[in-house]
Amino acid sequence: MKITNIKTLHCDAGWRPWTFIKISTDEGLIGWSECTDSNGSPLGMEGVIKDLAPLLIGQDPRLTEKLYWEMYSRTRQSPGSVIQKAIGGIENSLLDIKSKALGISVCELFGGPIREKIPVYWSHCGTSRVRAWHMINKPHIESFDDVKKFGKEILASGYKIVKTNIGILGDNPIVYMPGFFKSAGGPELNADRSILAAVDAWVGALREAVGNDIDIILDLNFNFKTEGYIKIGRMLEKYNLLWLEIDSYDPEALLQIKQSIKTPIASCENLYGSRQYRPYFERHAMDIASIDIIWNGFAQSKKIADLAELYEVNITPHNYNGHLSTFISAQFCAVTPNLRMMELDVDDVPWRDELFTNSPKVTDGFLELPSGLGWGTEINEKVIHDHPWPK
Repeated sequence: MKITNIKTLHCDAGWRPWTFIKISTDEGLIGWSECTDSNGSPLGMEGVIKDLAPLLIGQDPRLTEKLYWEMYSRTRQSPGSVIQKAIGGIENSLLDIKSKALGISVCELFGGPIREKIPVYWSHCGTSRVRAWHMINKPHIESFDDVKKFGKEILASGYKIVKTNIGILGDNPIVYMPGFFKSAGGPELNADRSILAAVDAWVGALREAVGNDIDIILDLNFNFKTEGYIKIGRMLEKYNLLWLEIDSYDPEALLQIKQSIKTPIASCENLYGSRQYRPYFERHAMDIASIDIIWNGFAQSKKIADLAELYEVNITPHNYNGHLSTFISAQFCAVTPNLRMMELDVDDVPWRDELFTNSPKVTDGFLELPSGLGWGTEINEKVIHDHPWPK
C-alpha cells in the first residue's frame, strides 16, 4: 500500500474553521484526521502539510512510527506550533488507514479499550452563548437573569460537570480573553478590581444557577499573569470549583500558583511532546495535565500520558472542535489508564452533525466509545463545500 495524495480541507465553523487532513492510498483506503488550529494559523498549517507531502507520497502509510520520525527530523529546527499540529494531524490520518487495513479501531492498535464509557464535561458552557449565540442558534446570554434560566437547561442536560470562561455581562456582553487579543486588557494582562469583580459575578451567578450538585471548572486561559491567577484563585475558593484551567509556559510560575491556592490546577494543553511536558511533571506544577490529541498525534499523546502516570498525574484531553476530534480523543481516553475526564463542546454551529458520518452519543455525562473501523467517523465533503472557509 502506498500514499498517493494528501489534502487539507477547511470548513466554516462560525468563529473559527475546522481543518481536516485526507490521505488517499493506491488501495482505495482513506485516512482522516482533524487538526483544527483556532487561535493560530490554519493556512500556515496547511502550508506545512503541503511541504511534508513529498516526503510521504509513495511510502507505506502503515509505517506510522517511521513516518512520524521522518517528519519530525525534517522539521527539527522548527519544533512545535503549526509544525507539530501538522505532523500530529498526519500521524492521526495514518493511524486511521492502518487500523482500517487491519479491520479494527485505532484504540485496538494500542491494546484495546480499558473503558467503554468516557466521562465528559460541557465545555465553554454559557460563554458560547455570550459571544456566538447567533452562530449556534441558541438564546443570547446578556444578563444574570439569562444565566439563571440557562442553569435550568444545564440541570436538565444530564451533564454533571461544566467548564466556562469569563463572561462579562451588561450593555455589551463579552467573553474576556485579552490573552488571545480578543478583548481589552492586553498585553499587560492585569487583574484589576473591575475584572476581579466581573469574574466573581459570573462564577457566582453560574454557581447559584446550577446549585452545588454540578461541578464547575473555570478556564482562565492565558488571560493573566501569575499575580492575577493567584488573586482569582483565592477569591473563588468559596465556590468550590472542580479545578482552574491556567495556561503558562513557565513551570515555576505555575507551581507558584498551585502552591498559593486551594483549588486544583489543570494545565499544559498548549505543549507538544514529552520534552515540553517533562519539566512540568518533574516540578509537580499541576494537578491535571491537559493533552491535545489532535495536535500532538495519538501515539505521541500516549507517550505523554504514560509519562504523566509515572508522576501520579491524571490527564484530560483538550477537545473543543468537530466530532472527528471528539472521536479521536474518545479512543485515546479508552486506552489511557490515568484519565480524569474529557472535554466536549455541546453548543456549536447547526451543520456540525451533518459534517460527520457518525456523531457522539452522550448519556448522563458519559460518551459511548465509538464503534467501527479507524476513528469510527468520516467527513461528508459536501458539507465542507456548502460551508467553505475562508468564506
